[in-house]
Amino acid sequence: MDQTEKLVQRLDGSQITYSKLDQKVQELVDTAHVSGFTLTIFNHDTTIYRKAFGYANYQQKDSLHINQVFYGASLSKSVFGYLVAQLANEGIIDLDKPLQDYLDTPIPEMEFEKEWRGFKNLENDKRYQRITGRMCLSHTTGLPNWRWISRTGVFTPEGDIHFYFDPGTQYSYSGEGMMLLQYVIEKITGKGLEELAKERVFNPLNMDMTSYLWLPRFENEYCNGHTVKQEVIKKDIPDEAASAGSMETTPLDYSKFMEHILSLKSNDSPITNLMFKPNISIDSKQQFGKHSIEKTDENKDIKLNYGLGWGILTTPYGNGYFKEGHGEGFQHYSIIFPEKNMGILLMSNSDNAESIFKEVLEVGIGDIYTPWYWENYIPYNDEPERSIANSHN
Repeated sequence: MDQTEKLVQRLDGSQITYSKLDQKVQELVDTAHVSGFTLTIFNHDTTIYRKAFGYANYQQKDSLHINQVFYGASLSKSVFGYLVAQLANEGIIDLDKPLQDYLDTPIPEMEFEKEWRGFKNLENDKRYQRITGRMCLSHTTGLPNWRWISRTGVFTPEGDIHFYFDPGTQYSYSGEGMMLLQYVIEKITGKGLEELAKERVFNPLNMDMTSYLWLPRFENEYCNGHTVKQEVIKKDIPDEAASAGSMETTPLDYSKFMEHILSLKSNDSPITNLMFKPNISIDSKQQFGKHSIEKTDENKDIKLNYGLGWGILTTPYGNGYFKEGHGEGFQHYSIIFPEKNMGILLMSNSDNAESIFKEVLEVGIGDIYTPWYWENYIPYNDEPERSIANSHN
């Protein structure tokens, strides 16, 4: 090996050269038909490797770059978790106080410009009075992910919102819960989500190409999403700021956010201590779909749990804190290991990307702890497992 060649440090102390990592990821991208993919790795709490593979637009064969704007999907939630942790640390919100106590009207009577956003269906179910900010951020409200999709993944066009279980008793991923907390935060502070995010996250971290709203400067800087057949998906422009999933960002910007979180945790910040406190043990077989209501002890060894907007797992190298993102044509995953001052960010504009996540995590930083089956990150070359998983989702 060339003694001058740069090296990536892994969790177990092993290393991989940049060139071998480049080669391996390119092979995976090509073999699994991943239209575009970016990989960022953190050692010593800072970015040491960053590269883009594939295309921003497969049809036009435009090369993908790390400073292009991606739909961030649910990476929106990890930023929101950090924002709310700041507010909680400053005493602006009590995470264990019912959200109803912050409002002048009952939650089912809240008025929205878009009527379908409301919670009118809950008026005869007083359990809404128990929901707290902590429940919203740790996905234990009992509300569905989205009102038009059932807990098992079945599309329900009527879009009625209801409880699947008593708030605070189980884990079930819920964008609806996240949105409810956003509305209350906006009420408490008198500021919109975008204003709060700019003030507390985007501007301080120089995340100039990140926003919960579409900005004119994104117009010629974004990449398109792609289907499993590498068909280009027309850009969908969000029409409102949504904590659960409207954020646009770049791999470059989001890596600034991850570096900041790593640094805070390394310095024993009360904000990250609050954000990464375990709130709910998770024993579901998978995070979404029919398997999400089946119980298992498969993730008992990693003590799968949830904090404020971030998942938590335990390894021989300390805790890992993760957040994924999944939307039409875009698939992302991030995880940090603060005790090793290490982390990794995968961002892709392809519906095939999750099929290489398991191997990229392993080859990149030796992460063999991310619960890939729970996340439904079934490898592209594991046809039996993919067939089984797809039959249950």
